[in-house]
Amino acid sequence: MISVSNIGVNYSGEYLFRNLSFVINKKDRIGLVGKNGVGKSTILKIIAGVNKPHEGSIDVPADVEIAYLPQEMKFEAERNILDETMKAFEHVNAMKQEIDKINDELATREDYESDSYMELIEHLNHLLEKLNLYDEEKNEGEVEKILLGLGFKRSDFDRAMSEFSGGWQMRVELAKLILKRPEVLLLDEPTNHLDIESIIWLEDYFKNFEGALILISHDRMFLDHVTKRTVEIIHGKVYDYKVAYSKFVELREERLEQQESAFKNQQKYIKQQERFIERFRAKNTKAKQVQSKIKQLEKLDLVEFDDQDDSHIQFNFPPAPRSPQLVIESKSLSKSYGEKKILEDLDFKALRGERLAFVGKNGMGKSTLVKMIVGETDFDGELKIGNDIQIGYYAQVQEQSLDPELSVFEVIENEATGEWAKINRIRALLGSFLFKADDIEKKVKVLSGGEKSRLALARLLLKENNLLILDEPTNHLDMSAKEILKNALNNYNGTLILVSHDRQFLQGLTNKTFEFKENGIKEHIGDIDEFLDFHKAENFRQFEGETKNKVQTVKSKTKEKSPNQYLIDKENKKKLQRVQKEISKVEKRIDELEEDLKELEERLSDPEVAKSPESTELFHEHAAIKRKIDQKVNAWEELEEEKLQLEELK
Repeated sequence: MISVSNIGVNYSGEYLFRNLSFVINKKDRIGLVGKNGVGKSTILKIIAGVNKPHEGSIDVPADVEIAYLPQEMKFEAERNILDETMKAFEHVNAMKQEIDKINDELATREDYESDSYMELIEHLNHLLEKLNLYDEEKNEGEVEKILLGLGFKRSDFDRAMSEFSGGWQMRVELAKLILKRPEVLLLDEPTNHLDIESIIWLEDYFKNFEGALILISHDRMFLDHVTKRTVEIIHGKVYDYKVAYSKFVELREERLEQQESAFKNQQKYIKQQERFIERFRAKNTKAKQVQSKIKQLEKLDLVEFDDQDDSHIQFNFPPAPRSPQLVIESKSLSKSYGEKKILEDLDFKALRGERLAFVGKNGMGKSTLVKMIVGETDFDGELKIGNDIQIGYYAQVQEQSLDPELSVFEVIENEATGEWAKINRIRALLGSFLFKADDIEKKVKVLSGGEKSRLALARLLLKENNLLILDEPTNHLDMSAKEILKNALNNYNGTLILVSHDRQFLQGLTNKTFEFKENGIKEHIGDIDEFLDFHKAENFRQFEGETKNKVQTVKSKTKEKSPNQYLIDKENKKKLQRVQKEISKVEKRIDELEEDLKELEERLSDPEVAKSPESTELFHEHAAIKRKIDQKVNAWEELEEEKLQLEELK
């Protein structure tokens, strides 16, 4: 249906990716995966027609409609939720007008057998088929169904778009794309703006979606439930797997192991041939073999080993200064937006060293309470922050906390004090968050979602905070970055408040869970697993096959040494020394035989000697020396092979 052919993107002479090709078929369910920064979002923008590739092409049939949901959007709509969503049907009127225009053209044309006439007929049939999918009398009902599924209430339908956060406005945009029924739907991190129940609803919706779907997500479970094909971008190349994410991880490991094995075997072969060429290049008796091996190496197709990019953020939060026992206390705390009550008469406490999880549906007041605590919104009632409390705050939407016109370096420089203010310290800090030398001059506005998240985390390290508040910190972070952040939070010794829908991330991180509901907040002692056990009857996503209270770790490929490994290593070292001595002996003997052969050939070059009776015996001796040289060279090659094998065991 859509063909991506050899596309490449080049920034300042350096390729983000090159020669990427794959095909999008009807009803494909594709997960586009890879580490932050490999160009996944760029590829979606190219397919959507938002950006153009610097090389290659995208072939999209004329009748194929593509709908695209980016990671971030700016909304200026003042319509209410219902009216804004109904805009999804504006294209229906456009289709009707196009159908009328085609009918008028067909009525005046007489080239019935021409290719252009037949193409026009085909396009008309496509438009009519698509128009038949819509029933104007049912449009509003469809809108309500989609909006309710994405977490809105009927009472929200008449509220202005401007009353909602960017995340909720993004849901409206998602609803509009779904209602358009495009042939291809491109979604960039759609679950960042959804709560658990909305994610489950979206998973169910996609089971019956008639078009093709390509999505970028760091939500492994969502990928498993929705996709059936995984396209991986690694080192600027594409690998296509006809399986969902979890199976892809297994197959990728197998592919990398096979690649690594083939790569090592070929490198060993190349090393052997180069050693032979180097050792015997000057020997006349081996000139033909040397030239043959040189030609073989020149014709060799090199095995490429896609060694995984193991670079990852590296950090720990600074030690927390000692705080008072009472960190936060509220009494009769309330917040409303117009007639909409978000929180009412909330009594809440956070004590020193507590690790709190805020969970619940979107719109229940989690982020609102956080904004009250950090002083970003007003409220009714009492809210007391303990003396000497230093708050480190990670906002859910980084556009609201990072100046888009500043460079990466300037964001840190503007807040750095003391030792952190030194240029080399700033560069080192940014480097630990994977910002290379060329990246630090980039403006915030051109950063990807993952890069903005990393920059916001880096900024948190500039001060010693005894209260950390992180609102949806895993949005835009890849899976390895999530694990690093989780380890850093486990090592943090201050008070922690986490707002998250990522159950796997929360596992083992908190010791108290606050459930935000319509009728208030309910406190649960224990971590997220105990909270989920308590809510067995509720429609929350369950962790599948995971052991409770244990952080899942990546299986290490490094084998543990057995108790006798030291003795084995010692024995291998002795063998290697023995083989190296044998190689030296053989090389010395080859040199001696080559000298004998040279002397013999000089004698045979004398015409008088060649005519003498002893010449026959000399020719036999010459042949015997050449055989001995061949035998020694074969022995040398075998010893070199053994040497390489022993070196690999070191």
